[in-house]
Amino acid sequence: MKNITLEVEDEVLEQVKLAAVEQRTTVNAMVREFFARVAAKRHAKNEARLALLKLAGEVAGDLGDKTWNRDALYDR
Repeated sequence: MKNITLEVEDEVLEQVKLAAVEQRTTVNAMVREFFARVAAKRHAKNEARLALLKLAGEVAGDLGDKTWNRDALYDR
């Protein structure tokens, strides 16, 4: 596990310390939990993106016979 240094406004830190006491935890544990949630959300988004790309690669995109042309689409 790595240690990091954060700079936080005094009033913010005081409020977070009070919240930690109310939740029977520590500021350190709250920060670790927040970081874990951010990392998990990022991982989940990446997994969903990879699954979508895999699915897109597996789908046979048969649209049938082409009965239109560019000029017909932009007929004015």
